[in-house]
Amino acid sequence: MTRAFALLAVPLLVAAVSLTTGLLASRAVEGASPTTLAPPESFAGITNTRERSLALFGEIGKVLTSPRCMNCHSANDRPRQGDSGRLHQPPVFRGVDGMGLPAMRCSVCHQKGNFDAARMPGHDPWAMAPREMVWEGRTLGQICVQMSDPARNGGKSLADLVVHIGDDTLVGWGWAPGIGRTPAPGTQKEAKALVQAWVDTGAACP
Repeated sequence: MTRAFALLAVPLLVAAVSLTTGLLASRAVEGASPTTLAPPESFAGITNTRERSLALFGEIGKVLTSPRCMNCHSANDRPRQGDSGRLHQPPVFRGVDGMGLPAMRCSVCHQKGNFDAARMPGHDPWAMAPREMVWEGRTLGQICVQMSDPARNGGKSLADLVVHIGDDTLVGWGWAPGIGRTPAPGTQKEAKALVQAWVDTGAACP
């Protein structure tokens, strides 16, 4: 293999793997898009209940792995920013309650709503996910097992997860993040319907 061919082959291989992963995540829906969410009824053709549950979670995974979720479910007590997931600048840290250290609370900069003039996101409260809910560096399957475990999801039942993803206003901020940030795929209402359908089919994890 020549060096030129090798340099071409690597990105093609990466692209192929990424494409395959995306197809598996939404294998039940023709024309699946990374920016939209397919409704639960789109998966009705999967007669095996476990396979349908897995497909539903694959669709939910488009939200969970988006920057709007991953930036706050980040590791190492540092939130991330933007669609690229860069480390927060200025340097800030989770703190005991997820709202920053005493000397640099999240609310110093992040107010009750987005301040688009300064490209500053906001919500009341503004906080990182708890340490036990870190998703960064984990596969979608690992995230699924983790978020289904009350010991690692803040004590939530499966029914609580439906409410958390579907009704929590801080989670909902992900679909209205303000200027310069890509919203989470679909809508919060659509995400709630998918999570409910996933729970109803046994909450299977990949």
